[in-house]
Amino acid sequence: MTTDINTLLTALYVKIDDWLGQPRRSGRPPKLSDAELLTLAVAQVLLGIRSEARWLRFVPAHLPAAFPYLPGQSGYNKRPRAALPLLKRAIRAVAADTDLWTDSAWVLDSTPVECGRSRPTARRSRLARWASYGYCPSHSRWFWGLRLHLICTPAGLPVTWALASPKVDERQVLTAVLEHDPDLVAQRPGLLIIADKGYASAELDRWLAERRVRLLRPSYRNRTPRPDEHLLKPIRQLIESVNDTLKGQLDLELHGGRSIEGVAARVAQRLLAMTAAIWHNRATGQPLTRSLIAYDH
Repeated sequence: MTTDINTLLTALYVKIDDWLGQPRRSGRPPKLSDAELLTLAVAQVLLGIRSEARWLRFVPAHLPAAFPYLPGQSGYNKRPRAALPLLKRAIRAVAADTDLWTDSAWVLDSTPVECGRSRPTARRSRLARWASYGYCPSHSRWFWGLRLHLICTPAGLPVTWALASPKVDERQVLTAVLEHDPDLVAQRPGLLIIADKGYASAELDRWLAERRVRLLRPSYRNRTPRPDEHLLKPIRQLIESVNDTLKGQLDLELHGGRSIEGVAARVAQRLLAMTAAIWHNRATGQPLTRSLIAYDH
């Protein structure tokens, strides 16, 4: 099977349209269906066009007849924000349709999602209630924005995620995410979560053990090494490569969101694009699971 952007978009549209089924809303159906909206959002991210105005000019010339109707810039800006719950459910639906979904090991990390750089932005932005200053040790820099807490399989398939202020403890975010969706853990007895030193906590270890989950993380230098710690270094590199895919290829930090809904929708848009690429690569037997090269042009 030919692997290109058109093949992926067609397969994704059919998958989402079948998953959504008949619309429940009454009245006249929208000119751009939900399945078309999500497919259009994925295509924009994979092709690396951040400007919505430029994207709406790009589609008719380069993807002719793919989308019979395109809204104006204002309408297209509003639809993905309003469809944030749908984006979240679509990520789960597409991810669950792969053989990677039942993996008994997860990789966990958080990465900065910068939302502004100037002091006036930090003071006047509509994100000021949620965003804050934080420090990124891996890049040795301060930033103003949010943190994306991502749980994925070792192959990079997103399982669940959350956006939080950099001041919120990573361990609190993990427990909140798992409490919000307890079925994720309940369906995977003996689950192994691989994380970094930021998740070191005897209380968290006990909380996870009660749910039959084991947390594998590095120990501090003055502590006895934990079992299986020698396996961490190559596995930890996996989550760094996932973050690199989100930032280097899907422009995570160039999202352009100016409100919490806008940032969340744009993050979800990028996670859905990565999930769709993994889903399609697995379905077509591609040698590289998370490769986006075939879909970026």
